[in-house]
Amino acid sequence: MLRAKRGLAGAGNNDADTSSNCILRASSRVAMKLATVINDNGATELGLVNSDATRVARVTMLCEDLGRPAPEWSHDMLTLLQNWEAAQPLLRQLVERMSATLAGEKLAQARLAAPLPRPTSLRDCVSFEQHWIQTARAVAAAKAPPVAWLDRALQRATGWSLLRPPAVWRKRPIYYKGNPASVIGHGGTVRWPAYSKRLDFELEIAVYIGREGVDLTPAEAASHVAGYSLFNDFSARDVQFREMRGRLGPGKSKDFDTGNSLGPFLATPDEVDFGSMRLEARVNDELWVASDARTLYHSVADTVAFISQSETLYPGDVIGLGTVPGGSGIELGRWLQPGDRIELSATGLGVLANRISAT
Repeated sequence: MLRAKRGLAGAGNNDADTSSNCILRASSRVAMKLATVINDNGATELGLVNSDATRVARVTMLCEDLGRPAPEWSHDMLTLLQNWEAAQPLLRQLVERMSATLAGEKLAQARLAAPLPRPTSLRDCVSFEQHWIQTARAVAAAKAPPVAWLDRALQRATGWSLLRPPAVWRKRPIYYKGNPASVIGHGGTVRWPAYSKRLDFELEIAVYIGREGVDLTPAEAASHVAGYSLFNDFSARDVQFREMRGRLGPGKSKDFDTGNSLGPFLATPDEVDFGSMRLEARVNDELWVASDARTLYHSVADTVAFISQSETLYPGDVIGLGTVPGGSGIELGRWLQPGDRIELSATGLGVLANRISAT
């Protein structure tokens, strides 16, 4: 059994995790941001995003500027991830070319798909303890308000919660498998599931695998991480409350078309610092959530290593790290409504916006 150390991936503020963090940050050969752009014909192309995330240039056009033929992976993020190491020399030239020429169009005006429109697999973890506690407290408030009140007072006074996760949560990353066919990107519309009356968002960070591997150690896992993006795991909470009584994990509360939003781009590890990252969620331009990733319990390296035990990870696999503290409506006692526009943002990861269908 993997006993993961508590700490950050990429933050460098925890002595126990310093070596793993350094490996994670060094695993990217080229620091960059990559997007999947929808062109005028409705087809997708791979795009490079500049350092301040204001412009995006299509790889095919950058190759043309260099007098180079466009590679096979220029239209397809998955093919790029499958050729991740071999693509690094050309990617470095393209990044330099874009920086020198200010090529491309304004990112805000570009049509984007999810960075990886169809992941090879989709997993989602529960890696932030306070999200667990606050969600459990919200459930308790509906059924036994004194329990919720007592737990909140106890945590404020002592830092300890009656509703903390079970011991197994500290010994291993807990996750479930989602539906990779339900992914949408920045600007996509979320279809309200017909069987739900309470739809919720979840402010998360996604990890993208860029190299095949099995039975990895945490030290080895770093070189298998291609990058990160924002992840909004939409949840039908009323359905989730009922089906979790079956003790088999979430089902239809998570499984509905358009229920997983990724984007707006993939940022390589050298572009991301979990220790200084600020995350926010806005609904109809109103700030609902301001949070951070400093209390990630299981590091990215430990999480990837654990999932790889006796199960091969492939380029294109996506792993959500779980909702950051306060990063969902249930923790706030607030719910999405048809027609709402929800924006997630994080330092280094841009802004991921989606609108909820009106019907």
